[in-house]
Amino acid sequence: MLELINGKYKTISIVGMSKNSGKTVALNHLIGEAIDEGLPIGITSIGRDGESLDIVTETEKPRIFVEEGTLIATATGMLDLGDANIEIISVTEYRTPLGEIIIGRVRDGGYVQIAGPQRLSEIKAVSDIMLNLGAKFVIIDGALDRLSQAAPAISEATILSTGAVLSRDVNKVIEETIHVVNTLGLPAIEDQDVREIIRNIINENQIAVINENNQVDIIPLKTALNGGAIIGDHLRDDSKYLVIPGSLVKNTLEDLTRSTRRYKNIEIVITDGTKIFINPRDWLKFMRQGVKVKVLDKINLVGITVNPYAPQGYYFEPAEFLLKMKSYIKNIPVMDLILGGE
Repeated sequence: MLELINGKYKTISIVGMSKNSGKTVALNHLIGEAIDEGLPIGITSIGRDGESLDIVTETEKPRIFVEEGTLIATATGMLDLGDANIEIISVTEYRTPLGEIIIGRVRDGGYVQIAGPQRLSEIKAVSDIMLNLGAKFVIIDGALDRLSQAAPAISEATILSTGAVLSRDVNKVIEETIHVVNTLGLPAIEDQDVREIIRNIINENQIAVINENNQVDIIPLKTALNGGAIIGDHLRDDSKYLVIPGSLVKNTLEDLTRSTRRYKNIEIVITDGTKIFINPRDWLKFMRQGVKVKVLDKINLVGITVNPYAPQGYYFEPAEFLLKMKSYIKNIPVMDLILGGE
């Protein structure tokens, strides 16, 4: 896995499609490879809102093994939950329910638990600190069900972990994985002038239509959630882009496609592929209806890890599962880190 990253990217996020999809195995594997190569790295994670120490100790967060020299950014409340000896280099201004975020260096190897900052901007800031302290790259351990840390503003590359935990039906696991791969990899708007206009609209958290002459019509809605029909009323024959700053959900697209046929002439632009909350079948239906979605920032998915075992006790035959997944996903390396090989 290391060869996909080393020397190419400074920040890498590892995100799981679900709990027990093998994300921690992927994380520990990558850390192990970096240790073998003698590469100093940094590690942090995205914290979860409202997470308290009781929740952490009760759910027994997966532990991460770190060697001497590894840099970490974690909350003070996590320091006593591992057995690695950590030298605190600095206490940041970032606060979480689990304590202040510190930057530390491992003095004696062992296990640590990581709970990093809660805001994406803070994740970026602590990653930059660790890079400046000599980390060759920083691994961001993603939170469950939150793909936001894959966003290009936070990490230059992303590894996705998927597995049997998603369903007892291997075809459903593959279908859901392909859907996430496709949405994360949606193409970006290339026109630089239009990109600038769209970025400003999104930064202002506004919904807007842009026409062929790059004129902007701001739609007076707080959210697109139940606003598909109103958005449809704002589309004209010369409309070219519809900018939606938040999430893209099924009912918005349903209302939009019912209210006007002009949706076929526009491209819907969202921040990135993590903002799509539509299931695979509905997504395909919208694509067939002629809905076109592009992103401001494309996510750089560099690898996929598969876990054929589910905690419920069932499993897929590992070699077959890997082969089947690879037959559907050809442009990104797919790996089973326990089985070995790509």
